[in-house]
Amino acid sequence: MPGMVIANNAVGPAQTGWLYKRDTWLEAFVIFNFACLTGDIVLAHGSNHFRNGAEYIPLLFSPIASVFLIAAFLLRLRFNWGGAWKYVGHLIGWVSIFVGAAGVLYHLDSHFFYERTLKSLTYTAPFAAPLAYMGLGCLTLMNRMISHQTREWSQWVLFLAAGGFVGNFVLSLADHATNAFFHWTEWIPVVSSALAVGCLLALLVTDAPRGFRRSCTYVLLLQVLVGALGFVLHFWADLHGPAGHLIDNVLSGAPPFAPLLLPNLSLLAWIGLQAQSEASPA
Repeated sequence: MPGMVIANNAVGPAQTGWLYKRDTWLEAFVIFNFACLTGDIVLAHGSNHFRNGAEYIPLLFSPIASVFLIAAFLLRLRFNWGGAWKYVGHLIGWVSIFVGAAGVLYHLDSHFFYERTLKSLTYTAPFAAPLAYMGLGCLTLMNRMISHQTREWSQWVLFLAAGGFVGNFVLSLADHATNAFFHWTEWIPVVSSALAVGCLLALLVTDAPRGFRRSCTYVLLLQVLVGALGFVLHFWADLHGPAGHLIDNVLSGAPPFAPLLLPNLSLLAWIGLQAQSEASPA
């Protein structure tokens, strides 16, 4: 049938264009997220006015990574320079992993290593946030090391998406714990993230039938709704915050863009789910 992956890993006529290739979708996802992390770093580190010089590292790296990846992709598309796309991607991927690992240690060192208590872990800088760089680095490397026409590619995308939902579960639990879950709605992203993790792990360890994959799609749509609701609630809280200016409430209060991680991860999981469905159409 057109559009299905067949035994020799070729694709049907419906997917011969670069626009229909899953690795193109994943590349666009990675580039978009590096660009968005620039704004996220401005808000997160701007709250303490970039007190430590190391806080400028992700601010500089994020836009540079986006520009380099876009340039490498255009060279591959326009001049068929696959080598440039591959080697630039490897460089950006490994640097991104290093930046993410260093960021985790830096965030933990801000408080947790001195007291080593659950309270210090909750109230310290968001230690799991820099893991976004490690995830994007892994996606960048995987997209160049494994063919998008194989089932292994879809499994890696789903695995990394599941890892992202685990991170969101931890962040939601830790961030809302600082408020002692004052509003019951603060439990919603915790529960929805756990549900998404369960569905994605099931896809990884079993040959799920089409009906279960359809149910997983509905779960991903639920994450989009939860993320949109979280954005509205966070923005509303900042709009009525104690500070006199909205920007001050955004920097020191509820992060309005944090809930949008759920729709973002849902898109990544959907790419993997689509690729898995083509490899296992039954």
